[in-house]
Amino acid sequence: MGRQKLITASVALATGAALALAAAPATASPQQAPSPAPAPATLAASAADSLVGSAGKAGLLRRSDGDALKRTGVVQGTRGLQYVTYARTFKGLAVVGGDVVVTTDAAGTVKDTAVAETAAIAVGTTPKISAGQAAATAKAKLAKVDSAGTPTLKVLAGADPKLVYEAVVEGRTAQNKPSNLHIFVDAATGVVVDEVDYVREGTGSGYYYGNVTITTSGSGSSYSMTDTTRPGLRCGGQGGTAYTGTDDAWGNGSGTNLETACVDALWGAQREVDMFSSWFGRNGILGNGSNPPIRVGLADVNAYWNGSYVNFGHNQANTRQATPIDVVGHELGHAVFQNTPGGAGSGNENGGINESTGDIFGALTEAYANSPLDPPDYQVGEEVDLVGAGPIRYMYDPSLAGDPNCYSSSIPSTEVHAAAGPLNHWFYLTAEGSNPTNGQPASPTCNSTTVTGLGIRKAGEIYYNAMQSKTSTWKHSGVRTATLAAAKNLYAPSCAEFNAVKAAWAAVSVPAVSGEATCTTGTPTNDFSVSVSPTSGSVAAGSSATTTVATATTSGSAQTVALSASGLPSGATASFSPASVTSGSSSTLTIATTAATPSGSYPVTVTGTGSATHTATYTLTVTGGSSGSCAGTNGTDVSIPDAGSAVTSTITISGCARSASATSTVAVNIVHTYRGDLVVDLVAPDGTAYRLKSSSTSDSADNVAATYTVNLSSEAANGDWKLQARDVYSVDTGYINTWTLTL
Repeated sequence: MGRQKLITASVALATGAALALAAAPATASPQQAPSPAPAPATLAASAADSLVGSAGKAGLLRRSDGDALKRTGVVQGTRGLQYVTYARTFKGLAVVGGDVVVTTDAAGTVKDTAVAETAAIAVGTTPKISAGQAAATAKAKLAKVDSAGTPTLKVLAGADPKLVYEAVVEGRTAQNKPSNLHIFVDAATGVVVDEVDYVREGTGSGYYYGNVTITTSGSGSSYSMTDTTRPGLRCGGQGGTAYTGTDDAWGNGSGTNLETACVDALWGAQREVDMFSSWFGRNGILGNGSNPPIRVGLADVNAYWNGSYVNFGHNQANTRQATPIDVVGHELGHAVFQNTPGGAGSGNENGGINESTGDIFGALTEAYANSPLDPPDYQVGEEVDLVGAGPIRYMYDPSLAGDPNCYSSSIPSTEVHAAAGPLNHWFYLTAEGSNPTNGQPASPTCNSTTVTGLGIRKAGEIYYNAMQSKTSTWKHSGVRTATLAAAKNLYAPSCAEFNAVKAAWAAVSVPAVSGEATCTTGTPTNDFSVSVSPTSGSVAAGSSATTTVATATTSGSAQTVALSASGLPSGATASFSPASVTSGSSSTLTIATTAATPSGSYPVTVTGTGSATHTATYTLTVTGGSSGSCAGTNGTDVSIPDAGSAVTSTITISGCARSASATSTVAVNIVHTYRGDLVVDLVAPDGTAYRLKSSSTSDSADNVAATYTVNLSSEAANGDWKLQARDVYSVDTGYINTWTLTL
């Protein structure tokens, strides 16, 4: 795809015009002009301040003695929504993870409140270690330290709040990757309790966009790749200064030419700035009218955002620069994530959400630009030949790159780029649905349902507004809550958007959150709920257990609800008295076991069927019974292609009379000449993937011989379990030798 024509650039000139207002005719008695109505931001701030200052809201806001909340800004969303942000202090110390966001409409009516903190703070404020000790601990986290700030005493919120030093060190990791690391050192013990790296890495290609017009600056014989109409936006080499020239024609179309890389990067960044302005009303990437600078020529197969600028390298073959529009959009998306309420956040699950946010804004920018040379899609870096393996990620089916499609308890410990899978999948389903008719690919759902999409712009508006109520402790449950609230607040009285967002979350296995928004229009739909009390019981094999199944009418009129149970252990039977009830009434569930019922803990699903289907879970523990075999081994060799697609080896479990356990083990033996190339997952019968091993360019040892402990308590034991292995880098080869699964 070499293009030898010059890629030209033109200077965009801004012109202004004065608007003349005709003077009003004189009158005998001058009239006083009416006072202008307060601006939405003013109304929002007043309403939010009133809520935050209310003594009755101390519990909602996790307030404690010595605690103070200070308003830090009012962010404008779309359709009149306003987001008022607050930072927390405790006895004068800044609280990390103590932020609050209050959402209002344009009239100042409070709609939602997001609170990052999970527990009120009660800690001492006198450290037992010095700032110097904290600094030394922080510096030891990097292989090479370029700079280190003086540690600052703060409070780290969470389930167990702590007095900490925050130390910031910049340099390189042991893998020689750039790092801008924020380390939180316990001020009592000197132990590192949390850390977050502001460098967010990604990868991409250097595919070009032909003859495009980019906004630069200069005149005569002096020009610069600096966009003065989008403040802060410029592109140059590793020194940080913009490229300059004697004319306003840039690059030569070559994949190795860095001016050409800047043309691609500037063009893509300008489209992203315009997309945010046109579609979401955001003023620049940073939200304050400013934008990060761009650097190219990074001597690495990589691209990243480091908290101050974006930097782009090249592919492994060094034939293309990593500057296609979706990669540029991805890296600048990290800047948006950092410069919205809650900041860059911390924790692995939050990091996966950050990576997915980059992918989402990359896809939105690609859709906005709509270039015929790179048509909009939901593949990430699809132009790049990074290691000869095609796209980096697939938003419509993350499993195509070995990433999880569905949320599970493994996500918080999954490598952040792979952990982007569930949120990427949710965004695609919200935008396009599971079976698009516009040429986009079909997308599998984790619950085998059909989802109808809203279109990418509407999906983007919902996610962008959800981000305005983001907190520093955002997890998938928080994203679900925020997007449902955004859909309801943006499009009321319609519930179509809300229902699509909710269906997409269910389709990627993110469960409902207590207190999340609901949406109803017109005549309430008849609906009900199901619950059990007690929720668990223990019996000796051969005995019976009972629980009360309660129903309630949640909307509309009462209806008949038929009851059933599933997930029973072998030899057990369930009966209901009565077998069906009118919603609002109760039934008694009796589970009878036999002497042959295996010992174990069994989640029994109680299902109520009426105009809709609802479930509740009763956990039955059987003691003194027989125990069945819930393990298997596959010793058939399976070759793993070099830098190729994923391969699988299957173990079928058919005689296990219980669910899988929280301490299931996977013993893996893979023969390979460079195990760092390998990504290994366990795939459950329902398609949920559990990451066992991520790739690592620094792990050059041979072979994988390890036993992994995995929490599979949410999975049924019986069915086809697959060990999935993928070689993501070229040169080395190997094969799956044998593996054993014990559930």
